[in-house]
Amino acid sequence: MKGQSCKTFACVNCISLNNKIMRSFLLSGLLGLFIFTSCAQTGDKTNVFKDKNPDKKMNTDTALFGTGCFWCTEAIFQELEGVVKATSGYGGGHVKNPTYEQVCDKQTGHAECIQVVYDPAVISYDELLEVFWKVHDPTTLNQQGADIGPQYRSVIFYLTPEQKEKADKYKAELDKSGAFESPIVTAIEPYSNFYAAEAYHQDFYSNNPNQGYCRMVVRPKVEKFEKVFKDKLKKK
Repeated sequence: MKGQSCKTFACVNCISLNNKIMRSFLLSGLLGLFIFTSCAQTGDKTNVFKDKNPDKKMNTDTALFGTGCFWCTEAIFQELEGVVKATSGYGGGHVKNPTYEQVCDKQTGHAECIQVVYDPAVISYDELLEVFWKVHDPTTLNQQGADIGPQYRSVIFYLTPEQKEKADKYKAELDKSGAFESPIVTAIEPYSNFYAAEAYHQDFYSNNPNQGYCRMVVRPKVEKFEKVFKDKLKKK
């Protein structure tokens, strides 16, 4: 059915995932240390990544992250001070202008991800990486809780050599530290494409806070995120 989510509402795995995320939150000291030591959507299904500086009034940059369901990823990153816009979409696959249903069929190679346009004078790429690692489980291959499939893989699409260097270093440091019980499986891939998701997916959590998946999965993640990163949130 058009507009119907292919996401499951089973919550046993979600609870397990939330416990893992809470353990990762306790690693704030390690992750913070790394940071200081390291250098109106429409239904038009076109590749929206054309200009890394779409807002000419400020010096913006772009990052692309996949942490599982893009409803969760968008809801988290759009709350950060310095993030100008977070767009849900599909990236890294071989099918042009994919639909949500096609991506759910697991044959497009795309991951659900978000395009983050941000002001580097307010929030750095390093800080975005810190949020990325803390708000999902980067050790489960093609899975986040009850959401299973390659479209839910943990992935960073880098746009510059500097972004790749930072992501690689961060991943290596976390693995070396033993921050997670299992090895990190996050893919760090060069940017190849990004297609904005259908209009009903944009701002999904904000527009549908009482929808079943939002209540059971998105809201708990957002609430934990807000507690850990309260000093980085936009003023409401």
